[in-house]
Parts: sequence; structure tokens; C-alpha cells
Amino acid sequence: MTKNKVLLAALAAAGLAGCSNNGDAPPAAAAPAYAEGTTVTLALLETTDLHANVMSYNYYSLSEDTSLGVERTSTLVQAARAEFPNNILLDNGDTIQGTLLGDLQAVTTPVPCSATLAIHKAMNAMKFDAGGMGNHEFNYGLPYLSQVTNTEFGVPGVSKPAGNCGAPAFPLVLTNVDGVASGKPIFSPYSLLAREFKGTGPDGKPVSVKLNIGVMSFVPPQILEWDQKNLAGKVAVNGAVEAARKYVPELRGKGADLVVALSHGGLDSSTYSPKMENASYHLTAPGMDIDALMIGHSHLIFPKGKETGAAALDPSFTALPASANVDGVKGFVNGVPTVMAQSWGRRLGIIKMDLVYQGNKWVVQPGKTTVESRGFKYTDGVTNVNADPAIAAQVASEHAATIAYAKQPLGVSTDFQMSAYFALAGDVSAIQLVNQAQIDYVKNFIATSTDATLAGYKSIPVISCSAPFKAGRNGPSDFTDVAPGASAAAPVGLQVRNPGDLYLYSNNNLQAVKIKGSDLKAWLETAARQFGQIDPARTAEQDLVPSYGTIYNYDVFYAENNELKYQIDVTKPGGSRIVGLTYKGKAVADGDDFIVATNDYRAGGGGAVPGIDGSKTIIKSPDANQTVVSNYLQALGKSSGKVTLAANGSARSWSFVKVATAGPVILRSAPGHLAQARASGLAGVTAEGGLDASGFAKYTVDLSK
Repeated sequence: MTKNKVLLAALAAAGLAGCSNNGDAPPAAAAPAYAEGTTVTLALLETTDLHANVMSYNYYSLSEDTSLGVERTSTLVQAARAEFPNNILLDNGDTIQGTLLGDLQAVTTPVPCSATLAIHKAMNAMKFDAGGMGNHEFNYGLPYLSQVTNTEFGVPGVSKPAGNCGAPAFPLVLTNVDGVASGKPIFSPYSLLAREFKGTGPDGKPVSVKLNIGVMSFVPPQILEWDQKNLAGKVAVNGAVEAARKYVPELRGKGADLVVALSHGGLDSSTYSPKMENASYHLTAPGMDIDALMIGHSHLIFPKGKETGAAALDPSFTALPASANVDGVKGFVNGVPTVMAQSWGRRLGIIKMDLVYQGNKWVVQPGKTTVESRGFKYTDGVTNVNADPAIAAQVASEHAATIAYAKQPLGVSTDFQMSAYFALAGDVSAIQLVNQAQIDYVKNFIATSTDATLAGYKSIPVISCSAPFKAGRNGPSDFTDVAPGASAAAPVGLQVRNPGDLYLYSNNNLQAVKIKGSDLKAWLETAARQFGQIDPARTAEQDLVPSYGTIYNYDVFYAENNELKYQIDVTKPGGSRIVGLTYKGKAVADGDDFIVATNDYRAGGGGAVPGIDGSKTIIKSPDANQTVVSNYLQALGKSSGKVTLAANGSARSWSFVKVATAGPVILRSAPGHLAQARASGLAGVTAEGGLDASGFAKYTVDLSK
């Protein structure tokens, strides 16, 4: 092996190992003397928000789902690598949590240090080059994250088991999270990947090109609120812009030819704040010196898909002002190539870049840069790519164990279908039971508490809110659907998988807040922003819910005996839609007291509900909301043996203000469920139309009924 090749191998190995937690990176080799005008083409490939979806399988319905899964993403990666031999594969976080598989390995049967998580096994097989973090990486706590990433965080009281634990075989980076005690990053703040690519000299002949690619990663500061129980006093989060300004110069100084930002956040062009949840946009500002931006968190597609019949850009992108300089078709933000590869492995982000050697450095050629968010149907717009069988082989035992876990009985059955297909039209069949479980828990907590302050709250009404978490955010297969009675798949009634279908987030813990009637009205107004504003005089089709991107913020409120009532006027602008708010038949006054059972995400400020910022929290339960629902179901099983429509799924607390419209109003949902709308008593859902580009059926909603 030549001296240069030995140096290259050493640099590549250092890049794969990542840099140490103090920000050190492998020393960059001296810049080779390439001929002026030498060019190289490379592709930056992105996955994001995989959420432990290794297989094309839905553990909640115990059925195959060919619209998702890393086993199919692997096929996209193979095709992209064949198309672009010079490539780097990066993951943008929210990787380890999100399915029953993730919960099983983290909570029910925690993996030992000697084992590697199923999702990491798959990613190792796919030969990722580097990965970043998302907010959900912290859901299972720092000790678990330390173990499964084989990383010492330098946080007092947090240490991984001795020795080398099973972990990703590629560097993990996180730029804006420091340990409180150490003041140092808990992960390497960046990695410098030294790679050798095939380029072309100015004479047209092939040449070997060495590039150093710097990779950074940013998470939302809100992790301190969303995972307060795991992170309070242990880590601090810096603003994305501040962290980038600190570390980009370091990367450049160590020889980075390209700097890639993995930003786990969407695009928000409003005035920058270090506390912004979706600060990605501001990483493209002049002077940030970032060459490529890979984003996530929002579970959306950016830029618009290039396959035949691709869905339109999400309204959150099209609503950005022209001054924001966002090109949602070509994939540029302030001139920086930007990609978001949806979620659950359903797309692969591809930024193809051409670089030319000019003035003793590599210069990106924007006019030759292209961006694509490539989906499973990219070849013909119709057929999903096949799964890579190598991935299934990697996780066969974990997959089988998850299915067995999902099938464990709860000891209770249901006489009705609990679904979220029409939750945005008023169906509460998948929401009421969650709210009942939360109210029951909070009332018992207060009644049995020895805390004098809590005891003084016994006369305050306890109400509850919960959102239809699985209601289309991740496509037409992403809806809660718990079948009634026993079936071949569930011969003993409800199973372990069903509470997770009703309440998706196993990491949420139940909390309660004490609020006023004015707070309740503001909360409801925030939830009602999920709806588009309907113009009654418009003859063209109008979408009742333009985007499912923030469906987890659509809180539905409930009180025992359905004593809380309200209406939503979708003809009014956001902020002035709630009318007829009553409790026990009496109008809710601004000064009325209520206790609301919710989750720690919402109680701590998640969703930006005015006044709900952690300051009104009175109960911080040690129990997860999903566990509360599961325990409530099991208690019903012991007392009555059954969950019934009359008692647990038909109490609609809200409805639309009636209005006649000149043109059609539609609600997008999974196809083939009109009968479910009628069974739920939704007279306003009158017909099922054709499919949109994403596979949703268009249901007609008559707002006058």
C-alpha cells in the first residue's frame, strides 16, 4: 500500500469513528494540488424520522404495510448508490423510538449492552456514514441512550455499562446539547468524514479526489420541556444558529470542504430565537457557511416529489412568504440545497452536488445542484420498490418477538370499532376512552393524595384532553383502528398492541394542569387551528384539514357524562372559532376553575398553547399515558369484561357550527371507510370521492348537517 493510501485509510477510519466529545476531529490532510477546473459530483443521501420502522409492517394491526419501512429504504439507497457512485448516507434522527419494536427493546425487555438495537443493525447493514439526533432519542432516558450508542456523556449519575456496547458502526453527532456539569457536548459536536471520490480533470480524464465532509446535528431546544423528567439539570440546549456559529469555523479550520447540517426541525421563517422549535431555515442565512441542509421532525416532503402524480407541497411550505426565498420545487432555501425525506423510511433525500476546484479550494456549483425527496414509487409513480431481504434477515428474531408481544391479551373486549378515520369530523370512538382513563387517574390521584394543596382541589372539575395521534400524519395507512370483538387475529379480545394504537407515544407521562376558563378557551382555539378557513361562498373544493402535519396538537376535550360542550366555526379565522363553550349546561366563564388531565408534552408547553408552559402543572405522574390507558382497559375487563360504544365511544363533546357552502368541502382519510363514518353518527360525512396524490380518499363533508 502506498504512503498516500495508508494516510487515506487512516483518515477514513477516523471519520467512521467520529470525533471525541470535546469537539476534536481527525486532522485533515494537506490539500492536494488538483488542476484548476477539476470537478467531482457527489450525492448526499438522507433518511429522517425512521422511528424504529425497520420492517414494512404495522405492529398495531398485525399486517404488512408496503408504504413504509427501512427494508424498502435500503432498496432506494442501493439504487441511489448505483446512480451516484460518489455518495454519503446520513440519518437525521428520531431513529430509535416510535413502534412497538422500539418500546419492546427499550422498556418491556431492555436490550443488554452486548446487543445492538434492531434499527441500528439495519443501518449498519446499509453502511451509513454518520447520523444525528432527534428529540425522540431522549424519550427512554439518558442511561439507555448512552448504552445503545456506546457513548459516555460526562453527565453525573449517567453511565453506560462497562465495555463496548452494541451501537451504530458510524459516528453519531449532536452539535447543540451540552452536559450541564461539564459544559461540553454529550456527543461529538461534529464529524469530519474523509472520503476519496472519482472526479474528472480539466482534460476529461478521471482523477482521484479527496474530500473532507463535515457533518453537524441540531435538535429542538424543546427537548428540555418534552423530556423534562429525563433531562432536567443534566443537559443544556443551545440555539441552532449559535451552535453552528461556534463549530462551523472549527470544521472549516480542520479542512472541511463541505459542511452538511442535519437539522431536526422544520422551516420557520419568522424572526429567529434560540428557543425556536423549527430553526432550520435560519441555518441558511448569509454567513452561516453551510453547504447543504437536511431537515426532519415535521414528517413532510421537501422538495415536492418528482414521481408521476406526486402530492402537492404541504401548506406549511407554500404558506411561507415570498421573502423567505424558499423554492419548494427545486429544493433550495436561501440558495442552500435542502431536503426532507418524510418519515418512517418512506423516502430518501438526495442532494446531488457538483464541485469544481478553483483558487485552491472546492467550490459548489449551484446551477448543477439538484435536490430530490425520492419515494418508493419513484420509477413509475405506481409501484412500490421491493424490500431488501438482507434487512429482514438482520432483525428476524426481534421482529418475531415484537409480534408475539403485540398479541399478548389484556383480558377485555370491545363491542365497537375504535378508529380515528373521522376524528377531525367529530368521531370520538378512539379518543373518549383515553380521556376517560386520564380523568379516572387524576381523580384517584387527587383523592388519595396526602398533599394538602392537592386535597384542596377535590371540588374542582377534572376534565381531560387527548389528540388523535394516528390520524393521517404519516399517510393513509396511519390511522388508529381497533376492531370490535374477537377475531382470528385477536381471538381473546384486546391485546397489548391496542393501547399503543389508541395512545401512540409511550414516552408521554400523564400530567395535570390547573387552569381558568379563559385558558380553556385559548387551548381550544389553538386546537381548532388545525382546520382550514372555509369560505361559504366559494364554489371550488376546499380542504377541511389542509395538513395533518401537526395532528398531534388537535386536542379533543371531554368531561365525565359528556358535560363539556363546544362548537367550532371553521368559517372564522384561527383564534376566533370556539363558540358555545359550556360545562354542565352553563357557559364557561373566564374565571372558572378546571383541572385538565393531559400529558407532559402539552403541560410543559408543547404545541404552544397560550399560558400552558409548565407553570400551571399540579400533578407530574410517574406513569405513562399509554400505561394509564392499558391499566384502565384491564380494570374494565375485571369489572365488566367489555368496552362498549354507549359507555366509552359515543360521547361527542364538539361539533361544527352549521353552515351551508356553495362548493364541496372535503376531508382526506383512508379509503373505504364511509360506513364507519355513518356508524359513528356523522351525518355530515355524505360521500367518498376519489384518491388524492398521496392515496387519501376525499370524503365530502356537508357542514350544514
